[in-house]
Amino acid sequence: MSPAAALDRAALVVDGLTTALTRLRRARLLHPRGRSFTGEVTVWGLPGPPTGVPLFDRPGRYPAVVRLSKGVPTPDGWPDVLGLAVRVRHGADRPFDLLVSSAGAAPVLRHVPLPRRRVAGTYTTVMPYRAGRRRLFLAALADPESVDLGRDLAEVTAAARSDAPRLVLAVASAVGPWRPFGQVSIGTQLGAREDAALAFDPIGNLPPGLRAVGPLAWLRQVTYRASRRTRGAAPTSGRVSPGARSG
Repeated sequence: MSPAAALDRAALVVDGLTTALTRLRRARLLHPRGRSFTGEVTVWGLPGPPTGVPLFDRPGRYPAVVRLSKGVPTPDGWPDVLGLAVRVRHGADRPFDLLVSSAGAAPVLRHVPLPRRRVAGTYTTVMPYRAGRRRLFLAALADPESVDLGRDLAEVTAAARSDAPRLVLAVASAVGPWRPFGQVSIGTQLGAREDAALAFDPIGNLPPGLRAVGPLAWLRQVTYRASRRTRGAAPTSGRVSPGARSG
């Protein structure tokens, strides 16, 4: 069997399993329990060498939708692999869907999803991207000047009602330090129907100059596509508030 045929067969198996599990769960296969909010992404511009991705390198402000979620999910207060999804409407035909999971900040740990209790902390893409010849990871980091996001989804909602919680957006090479280039702020909570309608595509919805690579990118593409199809959701489902301006 050729490598291409083997990959096609593996895709059919993963697709079938994802479809069956999504139907059984009657919700998202991955991170089914979460809360969604309006938001805004502010890009300061990247100090030092540019990445070659204009969205990260040039200052601007963009409307966004932010979703925080639990992976398994475990009961409130228990450790879990937490998820953060940010949909950025940056003027292209498709939005930019940034999906990051709770992980370590150090180079050896930014590849590995790590369970934790507190919502604020380090979230990384786990999988690498390519920008030209550069291999990049993206992250959302705790903002020490932001209101605390708490330990569970209810506390996140309370924090969003009292203030506008923020996380810092950063980029790094596989072994280099994180370089902050912007922030995402969390606004008003969306309704349960709007949360259920959101469907992210971390492989297809990328900004110009950035592409996903590696085995995890392939796995995400197959599983997210099957989960969206089973739920009857399009890869750009869910609104983005027009309240912010782009620049």
